[in-house]
Amino acid sequence: MTTRKLLLLPGDGIGPEAMTEVEKLVALLNAERGAGFEIERGLVGGSAYDAHGEAISDSDMARAMAADAVLFGAVGGPKWDSVPYEKRPEAGLLRLRKDMALFANLRPAICYPALAEASSLKRELVDGLDILIVRELTGGVYFGEPKEIVDLGNGQKRGIDTQVYDTYEIERIAKVAFELARTRRGKVTSMEKRNVMKSGVLWNQVVTETHAKGFTDVTLDHMLADAGGMQLVRAPKQFDVIVTDNLFGDMLSDIAAMLTGSLGMLPSASLGSPDEASGQRRAMYEPVHGSAPDIAGRGIANPIAMIASFAMMLRYSFALVEEADKLEAAIAEVLESGTRTGDIMAPGCREVGTTEMGDAVAAAFRRKLAA
Repeated sequence: MTTRKLLLLPGDGIGPEAMTEVEKLVALLNAERGAGFEIERGLVGGSAYDAHGEAISDSDMARAMAADAVLFGAVGGPKWDSVPYEKRPEAGLLRLRKDMALFANLRPAICYPALAEASSLKRELVDGLDILIVRELTGGVYFGEPKEIVDLGNGQKRGIDTQVYDTYEIERIAKVAFELARTRRGKVTSMEKRNVMKSGVLWNQVVTETHAKGFTDVTLDHMLADAGGMQLVRAPKQFDVIVTDNLFGDMLSDIAAMLTGSLGMLPSASLGSPDEASGQRRAMYEPVHGSAPDIAGRGIANPIAMIASFAMMLRYSFALVEEADKLEAAIAEVLESGTRTGDIMAPGCREVGTTEMGDAVAAAFRRKLAA
């Protein structure tokens, strides 16, 4: 039997609660399909800082490097606001991305028909929405050097963050976007700020050249990132795949998230380059939502983004496409039945907590696996 090694990093806040619901699905797949998942657990974020004085320990980092895939929860909270900058909870997430070389972040924004009314936009703008944002994840302003605060004297300081991209970084993320567009509707929109940023000029040039060299069957459009944000709330269904840099991808994907009705609904995948020998990519999957410390421990968090992240793992890391399709269909079925957590509650629906929502999805998934 194939062995599939998973590392679970629940993190802080609502992360552990949502992760528990995924563990039910792992057990279900092992029992019903002999999936062979083996689970290890580690600490990241504030919980790791409390235990080890670091946002992720070297030992848990080694487990992440050795795993077939990592499922990450959420990090941070007011408890750790005074932690030194380099040890803050978010530093654990950044280290995972950097050390695992997870350069491609995939963030789908899908509006389930049952939730169209929960969006802040009119139903006709979001019903049937299916966008994929491909964000470069290991370069740009979050990692560029110098990154510092300089004392200028006389009570003045200067904060410095450096936006840096090399050709190969842009080329490889563009290739991922074009390849994924081929499996969807065949359209890529590249977003940058070439009007005011030299890195944007290079981004535009390299994406255009990459398209011309091997992806002319895919339609390519260019758009300034600020205009892209406006268009996402004006007419979001015009987009198929959006490819953009680390900073703009962070912001644009959160805008796209709210089109679907709730951050609690959206998964993501972060992928590395394929291994030359095995073809396997290092990968980490995580919900887009944060740690939500205000509701942590109350049993009311929406676990669907975590569950949908696990579905992406089944698809991209293990080629369990049928199982991924059935899990996503199970989520849609539960939502159509009117089962809701508080963040997506609507009149006439039944409000449930984290555990009940997880149980409902697991029950629907079990039925679909048996069909």
